[in-house]
Amino acid sequence: MLTFFEHLTAHYDWRWAGMAALICAVGVPIAFKLLADAREGAHRGRRTKALGSVVVGCLTLWTTHFVAMNGYDFGGELHFDPLLTVGSYLMALVSVGTTYVISTRGRTPAWRAVAGAAGAILFVAMAVVSLWGTHVTGRAIQLDWSIIALAATASAAVTAVGAWQNNNRNTRQVLIAGWLAAAGVLLSHLITLAAITVVPDPGAMLPPNLVSEGVVRGWVQGSVSLGIGIAGFLGGLVYWSRHSAIAQVREAIQAMPDGMGFYDAKDRLILWNARYAELNPQVAPKLVAGITFRDILKADLAAGIHPESRGREEAWIEERMKARASLSETVEQQLSDGRWLRVQDRATAEGGIVTLVNDITDLKRDAQALAEARDAAQAANTAKSQFLANMSHEIRTPLNGVIGVAQALARTDLSDQQKEMLQLIQSSGQTLQVLLSDILDLARVESGRLELTPEPFDLGRAVREAAQLFEAMAREKGLRLIVEIAPDVDGWVVGDVVRIKQILTNLVSNAVKFTARGMVTLTALPVSDGEGRPMIRFTVEDTGIGFDAETRSRLFSRFEQADGAITRRFGGSGLGLAISHQLAGMMGGTLDCESEPGGGSAFILTVPLIRAQSPATAAPMIQAATSDRRLRVLLADDHPVNRKVVQMILGQIDAELVETENGAEAVEAFRQSDFDVVLMDMQMPVMDGLLATREIRQWEAVAGLKPTPIVMLTANALTEHVQAAAAAGADRHLAKPFDAAELIQLVSTLPHRTAALAA
Repeated sequence: MLTFFEHLTAHYDWRWAGMAALICAVGVPIAFKLLADAREGAHRGRRTKALGSVVVGCLTLWTTHFVAMNGYDFGGELHFDPLLTVGSYLMALVSVGTTYVISTRGRTPAWRAVAGAAGAILFVAMAVVSLWGTHVTGRAIQLDWSIIALAATASAAVTAVGAWQNNNRNTRQVLIAGWLAAAGVLLSHLITLAAITVVPDPGAMLPPNLVSEGVVRGWVQGSVSLGIGIAGFLGGLVYWSRHSAIAQVREAIQAMPDGMGFYDAKDRLILWNARYAELNPQVAPKLVAGITFRDILKADLAAGIHPESRGREEAWIEERMKARASLSETVEQQLSDGRWLRVQDRATAEGGIVTLVNDITDLKRDAQALAEARDAAQAANTAKSQFLANMSHEIRTPLNGVIGVAQALARTDLSDQQKEMLQLIQSSGQTLQVLLSDILDLARVESGRLELTPEPFDLGRAVREAAQLFEAMAREKGLRLIVEIAPDVDGWVVGDVVRIKQILTNLVSNAVKFTARGMVTLTALPVSDGEGRPMIRFTVEDTGIGFDAETRSRLFSRFEQADGAITRRFGGSGLGLAISHQLAGMMGGTLDCESEPGGGSAFILTVPLIRAQSPATAAPMIQAATSDRRLRVLLADDHPVNRKVVQMILGQIDAELVETENGAEAVEAFRQSDFDVVLMDMQMPVMDGLLATREIRQWEAVAGLKPTPIVMLTANALTEHVQAAAAAGADRHLAKPFDAAELIQLVSTLPHRTAALAA
């Protein structure tokens, strides 16, 4: 080690060392910064920065070495081998390139340390190559390899620490990392110079083609200039890039449709755009850099733009500051001028806050308009439902009189002409009843109030009953009506039998109606859908008039038929298929059709097949009583026509009928006498049928009487009416217009059925 200190004191000019240190202290941090940007920065300009890092690092290392060598006293005139000198430059390039490759392959501190150590060792190798190419007149240069190994080890250790720190977090961190690496470079160079021993060798011959020391100094000066130029160019490029990026960011902020204010960690305003000031015109003149958010709130209150803060200004400010500090909510504020602002606060990594302000006045106005429109629509829907219920009641009441009187009249002796006229009345009444049911069904489907009632039923029986209704009509037209049911589905299934029969009767009715000659077939077959689920396919085919593709596209729309002449020729409202199509969808199935003009039609209904067990034994039929005592029936109905209809129908079975005009009279009559059945209208003056039914049930409970069957005989036929009647205590719900036979069956059997269940 004494030789080492001797070289540093006796054979070295420290002025050159200082110049080398300055070059290294400037060049290495620049190379490190470019390396960190290329490795961890944005993708834009990454290749340029990587190339700049390699070139600047190479020039810095090579220049530092040769400048530092000028401070060493070799005791004679220096000459340099050009090939080895260029080779040393290439070694410097390999040193920096290796550092870049290793540090970019593994982007962890450990990999960066390995990269720095590898670069330092290669730098020492560069110094050795340059010394091999150095010649002194009359002297020989000898190297101590143990000292060179020490130089490589020390340089690798120090440079590794510097490379470990090079993570591009901030400029200070990069400078520290670069200076540590520069210290490693200088340390390795000084130790390497201490490994040199120059001994006299008068007979030594200089190799040919050597270059003088002045030429190499020119190379060094050129390298320094080139390095400074490249560093300056890259520094300017970085500055321009950052300046351009900042300018673009400022333009973007100014172009934002929303107001933006940026506050530092002490909640002081640093940056804001023009929109931020526009949304706060009352305090815009006071928006200066450094003003705190609390001061802005105070200025807002002084301008009186927050009406909800009046009388509690300080508490309002504290609430707003608390919400801002927690960043927990978005604040919507209505200003005194009627505008609505939405204020959102978002935290930055450095503890600052970005405040975004949106003018949501139009949104609030639209929301209010939508709310009012929704309320109006709900009110209109309620009014429509009430209107439909009222119209149903008002239409069913006189229709009940027409159909009921016609049915009673049909049981009397009539002439042939009178029977023909009566058939016209009955046919017209049934048509009106079907039309009314279709309209109410459509209204319930639209409002989402139509509910299906799945239950086990005999599919084969339901299909045959649906077709049986039109056998007489088909026979009168000379048509063959064929029903075919596959054995696999001729049994018990689960579904809404009423709605399935409604669809099938609609399809068969249309087929018979639009077929002049030939036949109509109704088939039921088991099939599978695209996912393999079991389905039932009903097909109604006819040899009727058919229709074209354009008609098919609108056939399931409401109030649609093939053309206007169809309505005049065959009648109908055009609602049946629309309702059937929607019912099929509610069941999880489909309703489609195939046809061509003059070639008949085929309507295909497909619904899920859910098999059910058939009942083990059928319930025994309860026959009407054979007692000589007359049935006593209490009727409550405010409409005289309806009372007359019931009187005429029950007169056929010689029932004793007691009539009342409202629920209160019915309750009083029930308390005064015994009855076998109560027929109760729902909508009556003084006391409605629901309240009267509750009163009767309460009286029975207090008196310890067995419940008397109560039938709601009413024009209120909607689902909610049926449910309300059952909730009040009614046993049955018979909607007007009703069938005379059905009423007689209920009155005759219901008392005995109820008695059997009670027993």
